[in-house]
Amino acid sequence: MDTQNPIDHPDLSDAAAHAAAAHLIEQSLGHLYSAALRTAVLHHLADHVAGGPRTASELARRTGTDAGALRRTLRYLATRGIFREDDNGAFHLTPSGQFLRTGVPGSLRDAVLMLTDDIFVRSSGALDETVRTGAPAFPKVFGAPFFEYLRGDDTTRALFDTGMAAFSEPLDDLVAGAYPFPEHGIVVDVGGGRGGLLRRVLLRHPGLSGVLFDQAPALREHVLEGVELAGRWRAEPGDFFTAVPDGGDVYVLKHVLHDWDDGAAVRILSACRRGLAPEGRVLIVDSVPEPGNDPHPGKTLDVAMMTLVTDRARGPKDLDVLFARAGLRRSRILPTPTFASIVEAVAA
Repeated sequence: MDTQNPIDHPDLSDAAAHAAAAHLIEQSLGHLYSAALRTAVLHHLADHVAGGPRTASELARRTGTDAGALRRTLRYLATRGIFREDDNGAFHLTPSGQFLRTGVPGSLRDAVLMLTDDIFVRSSGALDETVRTGAPAFPKVFGAPFFEYLRGDDTTRALFDTGMAAFSEPLDDLVAGAYPFPEHGIVVDVGGGRGGLLRRVLLRHPGLSGVLFDQAPALREHVLEGVELAGRWRAEPGDFFTAVPDGGDVYVLKHVLHDWDDGAAVRILSACRRGLAPEGRVLIVDSVPEPGNDPHPGKTLDVAMMTLVTDRARGPKDLDVLFARAGLRRSRILPTPTFASIVEAVAA
């Protein structure tokens, strides 16, 4: 039996060993960071600091919180680069903290509220169950599969829809600008929710028209109204497992396939293939993790999704298998400056 003390490992100095152990303990408390971010959002701390630095006592008076507990939380968030404490004990907003503000372009406030909600936290807390069984923990924790639960809970569905819209917004304009959309034709945003991506595509490409396709509840708060897009779009409710609007020149599936197992994903892709116009294309906008040990947001999201639904982030070879089953073939992958890539497929 090996009784060697890990901090006496011959490959590590004492300092390196203790640093590695401290890092492990810090990572084990990662759930506190999520809780602190959520606390900052719920008490609008970034909004209160946006006008200039404020002490914890000033912020406590503005937010109706306890000054001591608030200062300790702010100090912790400062170690993660969300706020910065100066020598006078006042807290400043950092570039990262700016994204927690309400109503500013690119705000991730609603995304943070979604990702730190019980639907993620309690499911992630049961990751050991997912690893043991290979099935998402969400149904065991909440009593129903993820999307069935959303259909029965309007509050959580609204949280999810607004959170996903905020999560996706930074990507929308990048995709609209990075992909060479045709000058004319129809773009169908399949499972497009509020239509943020479709809006950006239509604004950048005035010769295109669009169809926002999703379940009716997701379409209620779409963002396509306005004189600048008048007459160039329609919103159509439906079920992408059975059929999508016909005649699309480009079908876009953003953050859709990773929610579903292979069989369901093939059904969605097959529906797009049946509707595809001649020379049309299907775009998968999603995280496409590459092999290796380098950090990648998609690898983190993949584990989070694993606890919620039955599928995963897919690499290029995984997507190729799905495309082949749906009568498509991958033609190229275009990276974006964010965690997601654009995977283009055409008729096989």
